[in-house]
Amino acid sequence: MKIFTDSGCDLPKSYYEENNVELLPLRVQLNNNEYDDVISIDSKEIYDAIRQGARPKTSQVSPELFLKHFENLAKNEEEGIYIAFSSELSGTYNTAVMIRNQVQEQYPSLKLAIIDSKCASLGFGLVVEEAVRLRNTGASLEELEAKITALTPQMEHLFTVEDLDYLAKGGRVSKASAFLGGLLSIKPILNVEDGKLVPIEKSRGRKKAISRMLDLMQERGGNFSEKIIGISHSDDVDFANDVKASIQEKFSPKAIQVTMIGSAIGSHVGPGTIAIFFTNKSYQA
Repeated sequence: MKIFTDSGCDLPKSYYEENNVELLPLRVQLNNNEYDDVISIDSKEIYDAIRQGARPKTSQVSPELFLKHFENLAKNEEEGIYIAFSSELSGTYNTAVMIRNQVQEQYPSLKLAIIDSKCASLGFGLVVEEAVRLRNTGASLEELEAKITALTPQMEHLFTVEDLDYLAKGGRVSKASAFLGGLLSIKPILNVEDGKLVPIEKSRGRKKAISRMLDLMQERGGNFSEKIIGISHSDDVDFANDVKASIQEKFSPKAIQVTMIGSAIGSHVGPGTIAIFFTNKSYQA
C-alpha cells in the first residue's frame, strides 16, 4: 500500500525514503524563485532570508504532481492513502480530491483514500507516522483510513510565535491580534481547532508562554507514559531542547521527537516559533 503525504507534516527529509512514504512537496516562492519544500530548499534558508527582510510566499502541491502519482497508482493497480495538510490552511486537500475524481473517470477501479488531517507541522507528522506503523503491521486500506480518521481530531497543537505579524500577513490571524501581540512582549498561545489556527491565551514573555503550554498539556493530555510528544521549532534548536527537557521532567512520556518547522509553514510563522503536539485524553490507540 502506498502512503502519500505533503511537506506540511514537517518530518525530516530522510524519513520519507526510509519509510517508503511518497512526499508531495508544497512550494515556496523566495526572491523571485520557486522551490519544492524539503526537496530543493532547506528551511534554514527561509529563516535566514526572513531575518534579512524577505517575505516568502507559498503555494499548494501542484495538480500535475498529484495527477502523475495518482495515475501511476491506478496503472499499477495499487492501493493508496493520501494524508493531507489541513484544508483550513492549504488548498492542497481539495486539489487532491479533484484530481482523484478526475483519475477515477479514466480508471474507475482506483483505490485511493484521501484524508484531511486538520493538522499541521509535526502534529500532522505524528499522524503520518501512525499510518506507517499501521501499514507495516498489516492493516488494510479500510482499517488504516478508519483509524487515521479517528486519530486526527484527537491531535492537540499548542504553539507560540515570536512575532504575530508573519501570521497576519499570510491571513492566518487578524492584524488587530498581531498588533496587540507586539505590545509589551505579549506572546500568544495558539492551537488548532478543526484545522484552523485559533489564539487561546496570551502570556508576558516566552518562558511564561511555555510554562502555560505545559499546564495546558497536563489538562488536555492526561497520562503521557505511553504517548509520543512532538516538538517543532523554527530555527531555535537550543530552546526546543530546553522545552524537551522540561516536558521530560514533568511528564516522562514514551518518547519526544524534535524537528525543525519546514519552509512552507516557516514562511508563515517566522523564526522563533515553538510548537508542542500530543494526543488528548480521549484518544485510544
